[in-house]
Amino acid sequence: MKILILGAGQVGSSLAENLASEDNDITVVDVDGRGLAVLQDRLDIRTVRGKGSHPNVLLKAGCDDADMLIAVTNSDETNMIACQVAYTIFRTPTKIARVRSNQYLIHPELFTNDALPVDVLISPEQLVTDYIKRLIEYPGALQVLDFAGGQVQLVAVRAFKGGPLLGHELQEIRQHMPNIDTRVAAIYRKGRPLIPKGDTIIEENDEVFFIVDRRNTRKVMSELRRVDKPFKRIMIAGGGNIGQRLARTLEGRLHVKIIDHNPANARMLSEELEKTIVLLGDVSDEELLIEENIEGTDVFCALTNDDEANIMSALLAKRLGARKVMALINRAAYVDLVESGEIDIAISPQEATIGSLLAHVRRGDVEMVHSLRKGAAEAIEAIAHGDHKTSRVVGRAVAEIPLPPGTTIGAIVRNGEVIIVHHDTVIESDDHVILFLVDKRYIIDVERLFQVAVTFI
Repeated sequence: MKILILGAGQVGSSLAENLASEDNDITVVDVDGRGLAVLQDRLDIRTVRGKGSHPNVLLKAGCDDADMLIAVTNSDETNMIACQVAYTIFRTPTKIARVRSNQYLIHPELFTNDALPVDVLISPEQLVTDYIKRLIEYPGALQVLDFAGGQVQLVAVRAFKGGPLLGHELQEIRQHMPNIDTRVAAIYRKGRPLIPKGDTIIEENDEVFFIVDRRNTRKVMSELRRVDKPFKRIMIAGGGNIGQRLARTLEGRLHVKIIDHNPANARMLSEELEKTIVLLGDVSDEELLIEENIEGTDVFCALTNDDEANIMSALLAKRLGARKVMALINRAAYVDLVESGEIDIAISPQEATIGSLLAHVRRGDVEMVHSLRKGAAEAIEAIAHGDHKTSRVVGRAVAEIPLPPGTTIGAIVRNGEVIIVHHDTVIESDDHVILFLVDKRYIIDVERLFQVAVTFI
C-alpha cells in the first residue's frame, strides 16, 4: 500500500516505523528537514520537505497515486486542508486527519465530501481520555482495551501476592470460576512473552493479559490479585485538552480536583466544569499537594504537555501518599525509565493513537487494533468472511487454523453474543474474532488468514 504521512512528530514517526516494516511504500512530509533526515537514516522510507497542505508538495510526495493520506501534523487546520486538497486535486481514496480541537469535533457535519472530505477523524486527546477512564473504572488494571463495541475486554494485570491463582496452573481458573469463561492471551515475565498453556504456572509480578466478557472483568481480575477498592478521589495535574476532558467525564460520580498554572485557563476551567474543584498552582508544588490532601487521593494523573513535569509531579505525589499515580509520557525512552520505578502507569498517547490508525491500514476487514508493548505486540478485532472453501478461518475449529507463532484467538462475538474460544470452537462467517499477537512481525500472516479468496461472491 502506498501511504503518505504528513507530519514527522511523535505520532508520524512512530506510524512510519510501524508501517515501513510491513511492506508498505511510505512517504513522510514535514517542514523540518532535520527530523526527516533522522527518520530516513533509520527507516526505508521516502521523505519530502514542505508544508503538507500545499498541492505542489503533495504532488512531489506522490499523492496522485497514493492509496491513503494520513495527516498528523501539529496543526488541525493543516491536516484538514491537506485532506481537502488530496480529495479535490488528487482523488486520494482514503484520507485520515488528526483533529485535536473540540470546537471542530462537535460539528461532525463539517467532515463530509461536501464540506471537508475527511474519511476518518483521529482525536488523540479523546483516545487517551477514554483509555485513562477505563483504568480508573478498573482499579488494579495496567491496561483495559475494548473490542466489539465494549462487549469484550482485553485486560492486563500484574499478579501480586494474595491472588487466589498465584502459584497455580492456568487451567485451574475454570475450577475457581466454574460459571465464568475467560482466556489468558499472553503472559509477560520479566519483560519477555510466554505463550500460555493449561499447565503454565502464574508467578508473582507476571503481567497477565486476559480476554473476557466485559460483565466478568472484575471477577477475573480478583483471581489474579487482591481486589482493589474503587477509586473515589482523583487529582489531575494539567488543565489542557486531556485534563479538561477527563475531569468532565469523571466529575459526575467521583470527587475531582484539577491543577493548572495558567490563571486564564484555570478561570476557563472553573466556568466550564460543574463539580470539579479547580486549583491555580504548580503541579510540583509540595505545599499545594499536601494542602489539598494528596495522601487521601486515590489517583493522581499527571497530564500536562511537559514529560518532565509529569514525571516529577507523579513521583512527588507518590512519595506524599497518593495511592496510584499515572503520567502522560510522549518520549518512548522515558516510558522505559518510568515503568521500572515508582510511577504505576505510563500513558503513551502515541501508542493509543497509532492503534486507532492501524485499524484503517490493515488488509482484510479489521474493525479494531490496539498497539501494545511499545508497538511490539498487537491485539486485533478482525471480521471473518466467506466459507470453508474461500476462507482460511471460516468453518474451521481454532485448533485447525494455522496461526503464526505467538498468536492466540481469545474470543469471538457472534450476533451480539460473546464466546470465549477453545480449541474446538468453530469460526463462522461474520464472526468478530479477537486475536493477540506477541510478535507484530507476523501481522502480514494474520492479515492473509482473514483475506477471502477471489472465488468468494
